[in-house]
Amino acid sequence: MLKGLMRQALCVAALFSVIYTAHADDRQRVFTGTLGKTPIVLELNTQQQDEVVGRYFYEKYHRDLLLSGTLHESTLSLIEGENRYGEEQPLPTLKLEATADGLQGEWQSPKGKKLPVKLVEAKVPAPTSTTLPFIATLQHSNPYEYLRLQGLKLKAAKKEHFMGYELQWWTEPETTISLFSIESGLPKDERQQVNQQLLARLWQEVIRYHGCLMQGGVNTDFLQQVEPKLISPAVVSLNVSTSYYCGGAHPDFGDSPLNIDVKTGHPLSLGDVLWAGEGAPILHADRDSPGDQPLSTAQSDAYSTYQREVLVPWLIKQFTTLHPNEMKKPAEGDDNACDYSDESIWGYSPWYFTESGLYLSPYFARVARACDAPDWSILPYSLVKQHPGAVKLQLP
Repeated sequence: MLKGLMRQALCVAALFSVIYTAHADDRQRVFTGTLGKTPIVLELNTQQQDEVVGRYFYEKYHRDLLLSGTLHESTLSLIEGENRYGEEQPLPTLKLEATADGLQGEWQSPKGKKLPVKLVEAKVPAPTSTTLPFIATLQHSNPYEYLRLQGLKLKAAKKEHFMGYELQWWTEPETTISLFSIESGLPKDERQQVNQQLLARLWQEVIRYHGCLMQGGVNTDFLQQVEPKLISPAVVSLNVSTSYYCGGAHPDFGDSPLNIDVKTGHPLSLGDVLWAGEGAPILHADRDSPGDQPLSTAQSDAYSTYQREVLVPWLIKQFTTLHPNEMKKPAEGDDNACDYSDESIWGYSPWYFTESGLYLSPYFARVARACDAPDWSILPYSLVKQHPGAVKLQLP
């Protein structure tokens, strides 16, 4: 009896040491093992014992299965999947207990089929010399995604010549996410650092695809179109257009361009290229790239103030001068017209380089999304050069 109680106490302690207390740094805990005889990777967050959340994927298929449930003493009681749209169908369940080095228990289907589950804390392999830097950062920041991407390979697709540069397109077959690398036309070192950013973006989109699929379930839609916009000795610019439905009331779509400084390999923010304010620009103000340092609260507040009080009024003034008819405020009561004079649509404009100038797109609310992406909202380089940003670029 005493030995049984001691064993139970040790299991409880192991469970909390393996799962619960590991969340002091807010990291999810990741396990590898088998469900039945099939290898899986499982991630759990037990910070709230009455609302345990997690996910897992079969290594053969890589697609997430959602987990939710509770932790009571040493027992994890989890449901796989969720009922959507008012459904009330039975779902698979997992019951797991702590072991000395992980978890073990049983998976059960709604029809009663049972399979054993054996898991150990994941031993994440170190990156190799050929591992893409973006993927290498995931080893510690997101080991679950790191392990998923270890099982995925890119497939070479078409080759294309664009503005004197040779592009090699790559596709991740399971998600059909595609993007290109630059094979010739830039010096080797610059080409390598640019390609690291391009392929990092491809893998980021693969991760987003899987996140959308887990959130949206069987009705998920995630389609992308990538279009190079400008490649030069100074910049590489492309636009990523995504049409998606990840659950919720309505599908949506949007643009998310990528602009790269060829000389450094760093992504460019709008403030790096164009600065309409007084004083020195805020460097790297709105980047989204692995390794970039986040803005301090004071910097973030200052940049938001600049966008709202300086940049947006300046953009409206410039576009009104360049395109007075398009920027004319619609007549009262004309609900079908696009009001490009509205300051709220220009605050966080998707932007990219073109041969003739800097393209900035307004961003409308869902009911007026047809007004997005007009073809005329381009600032000529002659104007942009008068208001240089934080990075010295050789613009066309």
